[in-house]
Amino acid sequence: MTPAARVQTAIDLLETIIASARAKGAPADRILGDWFKQNRFAGSKDRRAIRELVYAAIRACGPVPNRGRAAMLRLGQGDPSILPLFDGSNYGPAPIGAKEMPAEGGVAPEWLVERLAASGVEGEEAAALLDRAPLDIRVNTLKADRATLKLPVETEPTAAPNGLRLPTGTQVEQWAEYRDGKVEVQDTGSQLACMAVRAQPGETIVDLCAGGGGKTLALAAAMDDLGKLVASDTDRGRLSRLKPRAERAGAAMIETILLDPKRELEALSDLAGQADAVLVDAPCSGTGTWRRNPEARWRLDEAELARLRAAQDHVLDIAAALLRPGGRIVFVTCSLLDEEGAERFDAFLERHKAMSAQPLALPLGTPRGQGWRLSPYRDGTDGFFIACAG
Repeated sequence: MTPAARVQTAIDLLETIIASARAKGAPADRILGDWFKQNRFAGSKDRRAIRELVYAAIRACGPVPNRGRAAMLRLGQGDPSILPLFDGSNYGPAPIGAKEMPAEGGVAPEWLVERLAASGVEGEEAAALLDRAPLDIRVNTLKADRATLKLPVETEPTAAPNGLRLPTGTQVEQWAEYRDGKVEVQDTGSQLACMAVRAQPGETIVDLCAGGGGKTLALAAAMDDLGKLVASDTDRGRLSRLKPRAERAGAAMIETILLDPKRELEALSDLAGQADAVLVDAPCSGTGTWRRNPEARWRLDEAELARLRAAQDHVLDIAAALLRPGGRIVFVTCSLLDEEGAERFDAFLERHKAMSAQPLALPLGTPRGQGWRLSPYRDGTDGFFIACAG
């Protein structure tokens, strides 16, 4: 493909991504993946270039653009190689019209920029939310040791006890070490959130919103695969992915429980008052993960944010019912909005006056409210709010 044809293809894909974001449909990575499968004529270099153009254009726009072409013109404002390709050549984009305007730039839609600023995220800190994310892995201590593990590329240790940072774009999934379960792809911030649980062998621990089980696997390793570890979620598809991952990791102790929304405690009744620790990795807006999913900021609206706040309150209350006396709840959201972090934790403690905030000892981050914040700008991790109650 010519450079101009790649730009036009990226514009067409952006059209689909913009429409899907407005309709809360398929995410950008799935749209791109489907297009690549259906258009085998695009070689590996073409696919890489198209993907980079699409994501660069998404990052360059603040609010949702009206058209994919306007998004690409916005990218061209900062990349002088783009605009000359609007030359009307075969398979390339038509010349730029005299009245044609680029999409609006910025970090996010204005209402969301204001919410972030109210949470202390502005300027360089806000801009860093759209940087390229690093690639981190966690060494699985059930099968390997960070100090002695030999890998195909140069790595550097992260602040997480078993974390390593790799060159961006490393194909970890193709390694024998990955297939053998010695390493898992996991952001350092996510590893530190698991570290906050202080999981010990022999304990009873519930990962209440386990999803695909990335944090569950980290907890299993911390527990030396000894004790009772329950992974629960309302999403059957995501939870079903945990079993093969656990087998690869050598984590035989994990039990999974599929939950029925609003009837979660019925499925978890045998654990009521029994858990030493409950990890509440609550559903959230994901503002701390925009580096990986930049179009997510186009999908969020105030109604969705209100729904997420209610869900966070709900799962925290479930966690309290599962906890034994003297146990601990670790509340985590991958958001930098206080209304999904510090404010939710404060509200939880107000509802459960027998519990109080517990100190966290993490190697990265800064205090936020009665909890802890990790940010891309200051810590080089995804953005997280982490708090512990006991």
